[in-house]
Amino acid sequence: MMYRTEMGRIHSTAVGELAGDLEMGSAAAPWKSLLLSALESNAQIKHSTFLHLATIGANGRPSNRTVVFRGFEEGTDRIHIYTDSRSRKIEELKTCPFAEISWYFTESWEQFRISGRIEVVDASCLDATKFKKRAEAWSSISPKSRMQYLGPSPNLPYIAEQPAKEPVLDSCSGPVDAFCLLVLDPDQVDYLNLKSAERKLFKAIPCVGRETLWESERINP
Repeated sequence: MMYRTEMGRIHSTAVGELAGDLEMGSAAAPWKSLLLSALESNAQIKHSTFLHLATIGANGRPSNRTVVFRGFEEGTDRIHIYTDSRSRKIEELKTCPFAEISWYFTESWEQFRISGRIEVVDASCLDATKFKKRAEAWSSISPKSRMQYLGPSPNLPYIAEQPAKEPVLDSCSGPVDAFCLLVLDPDQVDYLNLKSAERKLFKAIPCVGRETLWESERINP
């Protein structure tokens, strides 16, 4: 089976708004409705927006960590994740942009494995539109979350003696250099429903223009 989905402008949206947008008829990849339904079914579970992001290091070994789903770009299937630009994953993604997220919903027994390319939008980004979206992402997070990006660099040895004064963050200023927006552009989605023993594989078909075609196939669990 083949589907077509329109690509739109970049914007990070809350889960509830996404569901409403879908109901109003905005085009979406066939797997996206399954994911939105899973998010809604598991909304009462605090960790339902936590997922695992796997990348490949320069040594060829996999790296995996837990990150938070921050929404989709409006009108698209691209997934937003926020992270520290000083973390190891950034170096890995700049070397190899291909990655996969694994997302399991404990209430509905559904698993999504979503793979594709990740674009790194950091302080060095020269694209005005993307730079603006990074600023919008920064403004969407809480002051407490912003302060985390002013801490010591990840992966460096721990120093017991911390600075006497805590860093001060100007609430009116834009994102700090350490704040980074990751944008995952999916090209394959492996969906598994353990309750119904149903598994589907969705693959994006390369095409010219502003459209993405998807084909799906039911496979054995």
